[in-house]
Amino acid sequence: MRPNRRAARSTSSMRMIAIIVAVCAAVITSLIVVRGGDEEASASPAAAGIPQHGSGHSADGGAYADTGTQTAPSGPQPTTEVDKTFLVKVRQAGLWEIPAGRLAQTHASSEAVKRAGLHLLDGHSKLDQLVREDAEILGVTLPDEATDEQQGFVRQLENAQGAEFDRLFANLLRASHGKIFATIAEVRAATQNDLIRRHARQANQTVLDHLEVLEDTGLVDSATFQEVEAAVTPK
Repeated sequence: MRPNRRAARSTSSMRMIAIIVAVCAAVITSLIVVRGGDEEASASPAAAGIPQHGSGHSADGGAYADTGTQTAPSGPQPTTEVDKTFLVKVRQAGLWEIPAGRLAQTHASSEAVKRAGLHLLDGHSKLDQLVREDAEILGVTLPDEATDEQQGFVRQLENAQGAEFDRLFANLLRASHGKIFATIAEVRAATQNDLIRRHARQANQTVLDHLEVLEDTGLVDSATFQEVEAAVTPK
């Protein structure tokens, strides 16, 4: 009888081990499935909380909202004279500030001024491409030349070298950016056109960056700040 009891106990133990192994296998399989689902969700930009943006353009002059879900505007949106003038000014700014940024690389003695020049080159090159795209969509004619005053600024910079160039560059560009910065805020606040809103937002970010790198040169005079204050103060 004893051998039979031992055999029965052995059989019972083997059955218990088999049940435990089966349960463990089922748990492991469930964990693998859950983990796989989580990894797929985290791999999705939308699930990870990363907004997906399109170009923001629409053929009727509107723009898609800057959110993960793109919805086309209901219809054509108004483009005012203020909107059109804003695009023209952005274009003209690039037409002289891009050459100014290039001159900083060859005429400046200050590394801070050269760095500011690189920021101008990068920022206004991107804005210039954007403004030409937006103007085409909205049917706005853009100039191919900077204003006479702006061309005069470039000539002044071309004729300066070293420390003289550094101070002239910092003050001319800081004054220009300070004045357009106020204009951008007015356009963004009043425009009814989504495309102009988006453009104003991009221009605002670019100009703010340029203001900061120009101020970082330590060469901006108090007279320049006073000039900007007088220009932007409501009359």
